[in-house]
Amino acid sequence: MRKVGAVLLASSLLFPTQVSVAAETSTATKSQYESALTALNKLPVKGRAAKTGYSREQFPHWKDPDKNGCDTRNDILRRDLTKVSFKAGTNNCKVISGSLLDPYSNKLISFDLSKSTSNIDIDHVVALSNAWQTGAFQLTLAQRTNFANDPLNLLAVDAKLNRQKGDGDAATWLPPYKSYRCTYVARQVSVKSKYKLWVTPPEKAAISKLLDGCINN
Repeated sequence: MRKVGAVLLASSLLFPTQVSVAAETSTATKSQYESALTALNKLPVKGRAAKTGYSREQFPHWKDPDKNGCDTRNDILRRDLTKVSFKAGTNNCKVISGSLLDPYSNKLISFDLSKSTSNIDIDHVVALSNAWQTGAFQLTLAQRTNFANDPLNLLAVDAKLNRQKGDGDAATWLPPYKSYRCTYVARQVSVKSKYKLWVTPPEKAAISKLLDGCINN
């Protein structure tokens, strides 16, 4: 608990961890960035482990961990979108349309499931492959399932930007919307702290630089 206390306290205010409330896409406060920087400096720093053994099946996702009758994807869509419409007969579970203020671009995106290709993805803020290579290979399957379905690690975002990100960390990819970058990396720190993952030297340097800038400006 000592290791992650500061950032988890901040995350309860900074990040949407419950599926019943709208996602917070505004910038955070100086004290929250300071808490994230403190937590970052307590994370182990190592190189990436081998990707050997990784597959998305190692992280069962779109489950129903809170047992509310809806899978995690629809829970996050309901949390992050506004003007939400549901498929009839699904007990307000399956989201079929809505609007998203995309945190990565700050653009308003209309979501309509009747279209052949979805323009909104649910992003794992700490990507699954990145997690595997920074310690998640040591977790149990149950722990990786929790990781993959944890609302703290999930955001509804522009599909194109999510696919552009791939499994990148903060050293290789950041949201184009610069005002969200510190909030984004602080969230990554919170996730890595919670699941006892590590950061790589370039990743730590990139996050430190961003958080220092947000604290001092």
